[in-house]
Amino acid sequence: MIEDKDQQRTSLSELGEFGLIEHLTKDFEPHRTSTIKGIGDDAAILDFKDKNTVVTNDLLVEGVHFDLAYMPLKHLGYKAVMVNLSDVYAMNATATQITVSIAVSNRFPLEALEELYAGIALACNMYDVDLIGGDTTSSGKGLLISVTAIGEANSEDIVYRNGAKANDLLVVTGDVGGAYMGLQILEREKEVFKVNPNNQPDLSMYSYIIERQLKPEARKDIPALLRELGVKPTAMIDISDGLSSEILHLCKQSEVGCNLYEDKIPLDPQVISTCEEFDINSTMVALSGGEDYELLFTISQEDYPKIKGNPHLSVIGHMTPESEGMHLVSRANTKIPLKARGWNALREE
Repeated sequence: MIEDKDQQRTSLSELGEFGLIEHLTKDFEPHRTSTIKGIGDDAAILDFKDKNTVVTNDLLVEGVHFDLAYMPLKHLGYKAVMVNLSDVYAMNATATQITVSIAVSNRFPLEALEELYAGIALACNMYDVDLIGGDTTSSGKGLLISVTAIGEANSEDIVYRNGAKANDLLVVTGDVGGAYMGLQILEREKEVFKVNPNNQPDLSMYSYIIERQLKPEARKDIPALLRELGVKPTAMIDISDGLSSEILHLCKQSEVGCNLYEDKIPLDPQVISTCEEFDINSTMVALSGGEDYELLFTISQEDYPKIKGNPHLSVIGHMTPESEGMHLVSRANTKIPLKARGWNALREE
């Protein structure tokens, strides 16, 4: 958290907009055969032939979605890509290209943006996507990042949010709640740092949950895994705003209800121990935390033997007729109405 005051700083005004774009993207070479033309013209040209195209976009704003007091710029670039790729995988599609647009204030030198784009480049390389364009402009204050992700899929493979049926099983990948608890640790250490800037916290015991917050991974492996298992979800969504919010989205668009079982929600031991440390209910964290970027989907009961025992997948409930409503079934076997208390970017303080 201690800033190096002796870093080299190159003013962006020395390069100008087009010079900046050329400098930041000079090492991004297209690798996808569907990328006909990437950066350098008025528009990118893509050729998907007989596949459907999937497009998604997310905007990240400093002070709203991230805090540079503890978010390294390289991690931020990586995370900005993950946020969008996760949406592509939630459609059961393959991510292929991204565009990145940024607005920056004059407090950011060139070297800071090089760090940001190093994270973007790492994400592109790790997830086999091409950076094919974007835009840069000035900002009155702070940093804004807008990423558009493009993907492809055969029409028969695409999964929407509205296909769940009563009696379908509700399945989640990985574990949930880690990103939120990682944020709580970082916010706590930020306050300690304000009081004593010389303090260097030992965060090794929180490494998993901090990584879940600062460097999440989109679940590129899941669509491929499901194809290998011979399973096509009936509905799917990614977990960005909290487990309860995403379940309610599936229920509303599919016109079904659900029973979510508290004792089936997958929690990492580090999440449980940190919740105890903060005296926070771990189920509340799982339901409302958000930013886990796991996938939540429904499958028909006939497909259960295909996923049974898979370490990447947990059955956490089942869908019901719409008239039965949406409930959390507690460990005491009490039904509690499920409400969306996750992230709301437009909520008034």
